[in-house]
Amino acid sequence: MYPMAPLIRTALNVTARVAPGAAGRWAFHLFVRPLGRARLKPEEQTLFAAARTGRLQVRGKDVVTYAWGDGRRPVLLVHGWSSRASRLTAVAEALLERGYSPVAFDAPGHGESPGRASNIVEYREIIRELHARHGDFDAVVAHSFGVLASLFALRDGVRTTRFAGIGGVGSFDLLVNGFQAGLGVDDRVLRCMRDHVERRIVPGEPGIWDRFGADRDSGELAATVLLFHDEGDDMVPLVHSRRLARAHGDRARLVVTQGLGHRRILRDPEVVGEVVEFLTAPAGEPSEGERVAAS
Repeated sequence: MYPMAPLIRTALNVTARVAPGAAGRWAFHLFVRPLGRARLKPEEQTLFAAARTGRLQVRGKDVVTYAWGDGRRPVLLVHGWSSRASRLTAVAEALLERGYSPVAFDAPGHGESPGRASNIVEYREIIRELHARHGDFDAVVAHSFGVLASLFALRDGVRTTRFAGIGGVGSFDLLVNGFQAGLGVDDRVLRCMRDHVERRIVPGEPGIWDRFGADRDSGELAATVLLFHDEGDDMVPLVHSRRLARAHGDRARLVVTQGLGHRRILRDPEVVGEVVEFLTAPAGEPSEGERVAAS
């Protein structure tokens, strides 16, 4: 996953012992860098050529934003890590056909936005700013890391009544554990990185590590939840969405798909159709728990 991982591992492990601050800063910079920049696909070009593009600034970084429709019934679309807003084209097109107004963005270091890195706090601030501009969202639809970041924002003042998560990351701890395993660094390095985040990234926000995780403290989220996850997802294990479903109890429904993986699930007609039906159905429909979609 990381080029030159053995050299980086040795250097970080040693630095954590002699210069903890430098080790925490270095580890954090590695943790928040996307693994490449996704390009616009041909089938996404028409929709994004028609978008009203804009810009906002978050923590000194420029962010490219997109909006469609007449502004009524806004629905926020949130992309995943090393991805871009255009990967949610199929959902955006289906919402436009129903008279909704999709809103999306490319996080720093992703898509058309400049920069080399982003993090969950920046995602939260972008979503907050879009909420201030567009008002309460009729719904939020998110993919992968975007699920984790969206739920973080929704517990911090952003309002919606419906949330759909696709291939979602639910546990921040599992992300950190994956980072540690990928580099092979020791626990001291993780402690240095956590200290850097607490002192430099989110000073004055107590209990931030618990709040990053979407698989706990769900009482602050006043929304019904629909989750999709493929049983063969090779990027985010199904356990993430199962944890999310448990955390949100009777307000959540999990649909387990087969053969769609982590990316194709975003443009699968049945998944897109069910997401849109969920967003447009009468409020208060009962949860069905977990079910496996027909092959």
